[in-house]
Amino acid sequence: MKVDVVMPKMGESIQEGKILRWLKKPGDKVERDEILLEISTDKVDTEVPSPSAGILTAILAQENDTVEVGTIIAELNTDANASVAAPAPAPAVPAPQQTVQPSQVQQAPVPAATPVAAPSGTKTDVVMPKMGESIQEGKILRWLKKPGDSVDRDEILLEISTDKVDTEVPSPVAGTLTELLAAEGDTVEVGAVIARLGSAGASVASSPAPAPIPQPVTPTIQAQPAPIQVAPVHSEQSAPITSIPRTSGSRFYSPLVRTIAESEGVSLQELDAITGSGMEGRVTKNDILSYIGKRGSSQAMPTPQNIPTPAPVIATPVQTPTPAPAPVQTYVAKPADSGTLAQWGQDVEVIPMDRVRQIIADHMVRSKQTSPHVTSVGEADVTQLVNFRERNKHAFEQREGFKLTLTPFFAKAIIDAVKQFPLVNVSVDGSNIIRHKKINLSFATVLNDGNLIVPVIKNSDMMNLGGISRSINDLAQRARGKKLSPDEISGGTISMTNMGAWGSLFGTPVINQPQTAIIGIYAVQKRPVVREVNGEDLIAIRQMMYVSITYDHRVIDGVLASSCLRAIVQNLEKMNESTIEF
Repeated sequence: MKVDVVMPKMGESIQEGKILRWLKKPGDKVERDEILLEISTDKVDTEVPSPSAGILTAILAQENDTVEVGTIIAELNTDANASVAAPAPAPAVPAPQQTVQPSQVQQAPVPAATPVAAPSGTKTDVVMPKMGESIQEGKILRWLKKPGDSVDRDEILLEISTDKVDTEVPSPVAGTLTELLAAEGDTVEVGAVIARLGSAGASVASSPAPAPIPQPVTPTIQAQPAPIQVAPVHSEQSAPITSIPRTSGSRFYSPLVRTIAESEGVSLQELDAITGSGMEGRVTKNDILSYIGKRGSSQAMPTPQNIPTPAPVIATPVQTPTPAPAPVQTYVAKPADSGTLAQWGQDVEVIPMDRVRQIIADHMVRSKQTSPHVTSVGEADVTQLVNFRERNKHAFEQREGFKLTLTPFFAKAIIDAVKQFPLVNVSVDGSNIIRHKKINLSFATVLNDGNLIVPVIKNSDMMNLGGISRSINDLAQRARGKKLSPDEISGGTISMTNMGAWGSLFGTPVINQPQTAIIGIYAVQKRPVVREVNGEDLIAIRQMMYVSITYDHRVIDGVLASSCLRAIVQNLEKMNESTIEF
């Protein structure tokens, strides 16, 4: 099956991207989510993963080409024996720096089994866009166009919802909407084709919505029990496992993995027990095939005797029908706490984690496993800053239309300190330290449902206090309304979390990977402190607050972190009527 790779949309205002580098060449075998190329847009540089496992058969746009969003830039074939297409003729790929129009890209013939947009003319696929690094699927809320409607480029086709944002999907080209391949309410994987557009006046396909939604995955793998040593659980009389969910707890299972599991009779419990080698611990095709190949041997079976785990486990027998006199049992180990609900009886309420909470949980655990966390603490006298805000908050609200909080001042103090100590504004890539030349400040925002999202103030080091205030207010308001674009929640280089609004005096935040530092801001309180006046020590009542910096000790040492923390404190203490400028 042919799978198109299209130029992704990286934000509402982004209409094109420049191809920086192809990491694969025609004929290369690629796995799903393996990086194919690097692109650059006006707002972000990013990598484009493969939407499916298969063979890269054709590259339709070259390095340094500027290509419109939605244009097909490469083709994959999920057939292991696929042949590589001959190089595209010169007109199909423009010279460097020339914008590639969708109609200019030569498209490979569509197999007969694939629904086409129109009997003739140019066909353009509309795919489920990728709305963030951790987003793997989206839900179609509403189609705003129907088959047969004429649409202009950038006219809105539909509305979708993901775990982090609700957004509109514009048409990548002008033409006629010929097919809808997914219905309202469907949850569709990123990269799946959800509609097709034809040239102006193109006829509508006779079948408006085929039942199966085309997915960018490999064809179903048929079970081959003969060459594979399989445990008795896969006997002919066993009831086949027919339904593996997309997610189990915090784990996401791709369609390919689910297909293999169902074909080979691998249960959900067995899948959950497999150690994944993919992104964020995901089980890959190789992981499950390796497990299937070994589960007939005793060392591969997850029995209570040979699973290495420090915690006690509860062995749950899985009854397996078999013609033998005594049924064979396969034991799948589960954490001991999975059975502790019984000890509380009816005095508990079980609250399943929603998808956002699962993603947050995974992110926090991964951060702790990645970075050795160290926290340093400082204390700032912000009496002058508090007094300034009290005197100016009413005039500010009348002028700007929103309330003046202390958060923009905290952000400004952090940004100016990071300018002094740029080596805290770094990431880690293997044995390399990546120093970011721009300060993109992430700040944690609480959503209406209690979950968190982290918008990013891009190029915050170029903003004055007024610009920072407006950016924080705008991003926070749109975050709570799920109106942020993907590039507004990605690309942060250092984070700030303000827990003072909830009365927290001090904490040790978790680093927001792949960043290496996070600044904690806490409650402002009046406290008695010692001050020297005319050579004498006096006790005074001052507005005091704690500030923390949690840092990755792989690349940031205590001296550097403490120096940056001291600069933050000094910046806060210097803020008064004569130094603050909006």
